[in-house]
Amino acid sequence: MNQYPKTGKDTFQATERDPVIREHIVEIVSDSGEGAQKCGQSFAAISAKMGNGVWTVEIIPAEIQPPARTIESASGIRIRLGSRKITNMGDEVDLVVALNEQVPYARILQKAFRKGTIMLLESKWSSDESEYIRTQYAKALDDFEKIGLKIIQIPMEVECLKVVKSAKKGKNMWVLGLLCYVYDRNLEIARNQVRFTFRTKSEDVIESNILLLDAGYQWAADNLDFRFPISPIETREDMVVMNGNEAIGFGVLGAGIEVCSMYPITPATSASHMLAECFHESGGLIHQAEDEIAAIGFAIGSSYAGKTPITITSGPGIALKTEFIGLAAMAELPLVIVDVQRGGPSTGLPTKVEQGDLLAVLYGQPGDTPKIVLAASTIEECFHFVILARKIAESFRTPVFLLTDANLATGQQPFPRPNAVKDWFSPPVDQSPWKKDVPPYDWNEKTGLSRRPIPGQPFGMYTLTGLAHNEIGQVSYDPENNQKTSAYRSKKLVTFRNTLNPPQVFGDPEGDLLIVGWGSTRGAIEEAIEDLRDEGMSVSSLHLRFLSPLEPGLKEIFIKFRKVMTIEINYSDDPDDPAIGKENRRYAQLAWVLRAETLIDVDCFSNVEGQPLRPGNLKMRIRRELKELEQKVK
Repeated sequence: MNQYPKTGKDTFQATERDPVIREHIVEIVSDSGEGAQKCGQSFAAISAKMGNGVWTVEIIPAEIQPPARTIESASGIRIRLGSRKITNMGDEVDLVVALNEQVPYARILQKAFRKGTIMLLESKWSSDESEYIRTQYAKALDDFEKIGLKIIQIPMEVECLKVVKSAKKGKNMWVLGLLCYVYDRNLEIARNQVRFTFRTKSEDVIESNILLLDAGYQWAADNLDFRFPISPIETREDMVVMNGNEAIGFGVLGAGIEVCSMYPITPATSASHMLAECFHESGGLIHQAEDEIAAIGFAIGSSYAGKTPITITSGPGIALKTEFIGLAAMAELPLVIVDVQRGGPSTGLPTKVEQGDLLAVLYGQPGDTPKIVLAASTIEECFHFVILARKIAESFRTPVFLLTDANLATGQQPFPRPNAVKDWFSPPVDQSPWKKDVPPYDWNEKTGLSRRPIPGQPFGMYTLTGLAHNEIGQVSYDPENNQKTSAYRSKKLVTFRNTLNPPQVFGDPEGDLLIVGWGSTRGAIEEAIEDLRDEGMSVSSLHLRFLSPLEPGLKEIFIKFRKVMTIEINYSDDPDDPAIGKENRRYAQLAWVLRAETLIDVDCFSNVEGQPLRPGNLKMRIRRELKELEQKVK
């Protein structure tokens, strides 16, 4: 986590040549292993510390070490920064820094650039000893100019070698310095960020990277004739900046959770890296198990012993944990499960974003396995929802899922610094004597809830089993008992739903079109809705955080709109495909759930392109829907 101070007046002096702009989108692309992400993360943190709104998206190849100088090797990061709160990755790039001429082709395929995008391109390849590489470079320049990119060739390696013996490990910090000049970043803040980034390295390493930063800044000052100053957001709040996985880690600390058991899996792994650095200082234990099954088994054992543990994984890990999730539900053990979703099925798109796990989480266990499911929509919610999930798990003696995704996991964003309160933390393990006449599953007939006994309490020992059991934990195959206990587990959802308020509509509470979303799509959806409403269009949105049980009042909200549709990042059939009709169309996952829940003809728009949603694309799609509604009236 990076904390930055309250902002006052602007720290730059804009000139007529360099007018202050509202926002910019920057990408840094390179071969895998050249430190583009570290450069971009540092640039984002510096910008956030200067008071700008920030959102980042990492560009990560699926292969661990793809061949260099290929489209497949494209690795990097996108940084959107502005003078307002930034909630998504935006549309096309304004400026890109490319460390070779081949990796930008991958971004062109993703339609990341526009006519007029500035490309700062490493020029070393123009004089490479290989004629083939020189030819590739010349062809790329021609291709880029044909699509309207503005190319500026920069001798990055030549300049780095004036400072260090090898540019391989330091070019990213030279680029950071260049960007700090272009966007008028405070150099002392940048130097401190470099010190923080390399805090585990030797002083020599830190100082050489600061020299590279300064050299990149000075070269840009001497050679570039443009700058893009962006004014800060005026705020008096203390702010922090972090990515979603770091927020999950801090949420674990904030919740007073003492056990995290997980197995490394993209894109969830960095949450365990963060915890490994500091969890022990708060008395916590992070257990790296031999596999996903062992990880949740360890967590369930910790829960039986009185702790409320957390296990963090992604879609393939959820598949492996399925049987143990059923055990936690049947044994009524508190457990928090974080699913950082990625593209699927199988290994799928391990480094790309998708919201494909909703139905698996809701219905993936054999038999009836009710559980509570939350979905974070911002990086700030990644922090607070871990605390909430721990409380719910303990209160309802049940597994609680928290869904995030790759977009939230690696995206950086500033938000107000949370002020810890005592109520966040898990209470001490109850060691008072258990009443002998109270069974371990003393279900309340109205709520389905029961108090949780802890082995170690006097008279608190009880039998734990995954088999159907009665109120004292004994195995029971009695038909009436199984019906009754299934009803008690289900009543927990009813009881929890009664604590929820109807969701708030973003925009007017009635109109032509209502867009419903969940998870990390919120920022892009609400930006698109806000822009279209400014144009006078009758469109609103609704974003769901609770997916099991669903928030109340949805049908009453939906019937006030002529059309309701979800926007999601998972698969649905294209209704324009000649082979697809109303009877055989597969709907996006939340749309499927909402249709069943409300019996309203909820439509959907979704894709599985592995990319976060762009507001511009959403606006085009929503305009199309509104036009079709207008034509139906005529």
